[in-house]
Amino acid sequence: MNVLITGATRGIGAGFVRHYLSKECHVWACFRSDMGELASIKSDYLHLLCWDVATDSEPKGELPGKIDLLINNAGIYGPGKDGQTLENVTAEAMLEVFNIDCIGPLRVVKQLKERLVMAKGVVANISSKMGSSGDNGSGGTYAYRAAKAGLVIVSKSMAVDLGGAGVRVITLHPGWVMTDMTHQTGLVDIETSVSGMSSVIEHVDEYEAGSFIAFDGKAVPY
Repeated sequence: MNVLITGATRGIGAGFVRHYLSKECHVWACFRSDMGELASIKSDYLHLLCWDVATDSEPKGELPGKIDLLINNAGIYGPGKDGQTLENVTAEAMLEVFNIDCIGPLRVVKQLKERLVMAKGVVANISSKMGSSGDNGSGGTYAYRAAKAGLVIVSKSMAVDLGGAGVRVITLHPGWVMTDMTHQTGLVDIETSVSGMSSVIEHVDEYEAGSFIAFDGKAVPY
């Protein structure tokens, strides 16, 4: 199986890389400039791609002829919590986070569409429950919430538009994971999150196209 993962240098992305390599899948792991944890992973099944999803530039490296699974994991949080309050959030911060977290996955799918169609593959877009209006009881975090909410809608449209070609699309919530982004304050470790999301991906046909599903298999209110 050919798997392509964006944002693969650390945290959840690197966890996905290790997970699918352990299953002897060929993994194309994407990095922007620094290879991070990828530099220490030695496997004949690992293929490295330099790809900045914040721009329209093409990936630097050889892509597979077909892609069975695309995991759009690349993303940023943006300014710290105080920088995303109603009083302090800026248009520049909103646009930067939206460009990477929402438009980035769209760029990637547009680039890889034919390879996904050839494999009748799966697209897994990593969003967050922070993008759920139904779950928002604390407000704030404008840039991150808006971008992740936008990704849910983009993902749903992808599911509709690609479904006829046999490509399945699902949106995933990884949980509050112990990573650098959360300053290791999460409640779920990377292995548990990745294992859970991989199980959801494996059973993608059991969910409605474009569904928003947490790592534990439960639907996320949107």
